[in-house]
Amino acid sequence: MRKTSPGLGIVVTVLALWTNVAAAQIQQLQQPGRWTQGVSQEEQKTARELFYAGNAALTASIFVAANEKYVKALRHWNHPAIHYNLALALMKLDQPIEVYEHLTSAMHYGPEPLGQDKFENAARYKELLDTQLVRLTISCDEPGARVTLDGQVLFEGPGKYQGLVRPGTHSIVAVKEGYMTSDKSRALMPGEKATVNLRPYLIEYTRRWPAWMPWAVMGSGVAMAAGGGLLHQQTSKDYGVFDTGILQCGGCNPKPGGLADARARGDNLQRAAFASYGLGGAALITGAVLLYLNQPQPNATDPSLKEERVNLMPLLGGTNGVLATFRF
Repeated sequence: MRKTSPGLGIVVTVLALWTNVAAAQIQQLQQPGRWTQGVSQEEQKTARELFYAGNAALTASIFVAANEKYVKALRHWNHPAIHYNLALALMKLDQPIEVYEHLTSAMHYGPEPLGQDKFENAARYKELLDTQLVRLTISCDEPGARVTLDGQVLFEGPGKYQGLVRPGTHSIVAVKEGYMTSDKSRALMPGEKATVNLRPYLIEYTRRWPAWMPWAVMGSGVAMAAGGGLLHQQTSKDYGVFDTGILQCGGCNPKPGGLADARARGDNLQRAAFASYGLGGAALITGAVLLYLNQPQPNATDPSLKEERVNLMPLLGGTNGVLATFRF
């Protein structure tokens, strides 16, 4: 037996649906039934005229015009035959989700308004679409969260959406001010039944270290640099004493004690001042780096865990009392 590919199966089904569309559906549209209840003769007449015009466009393969006529006809009369022919036009316009919806409406009253052959064709194509489309369920219990599918707003939480989508990658997002966006975008396969639960999490900002720590490090750097400045001032005084003494003695060679001690003291203070400058500068740079790294970072937290809880546990043994555990 010769096997056909899934794509060829779709083509064969479409051709079966296409056979003798206009003549059969005109005849079926004229038959009374439950689908005529509550529809005036005037509305039926208007719907028939639009229906015939849609059939003419459908036969001429002018599918956009046929679609427009059938949509207008449905506003006057929600007849299964109009849904059926609209599905045929939408097939050629590559709108499988809308085709599925209109085939479902066409089959609502069973075979009678369509005829057995058209009803069976609709059932077969609808079954085929079940294997090609994705049944998607999206839920979000967070009040005020805006849920979108491919950028289109579905509902505001708490709520739930159920519908058909094409296979492929879809953007599924829930957004709420002050909360971290819940993004569960994913690729959906043909025939898949996917359930997505969105849950935005509360944003809390945390730091690596206490906020005061980088400033304290920078402050210590400023203090050390200031200390180096004071040491440098004292160095200048000692060098001034030494230089004055050398001038007064006419360039003599200073002996230990007196001028020699002033020079040595100045050298030591100068080294200490330079060390203070170096340490102070390093502390300032370290504090600036810590300040940058310590910027608040967003973290997602579960709002349900933010409730205050107190657990009491008796202490047994050598110690009498109660242990209280607090959770915030």
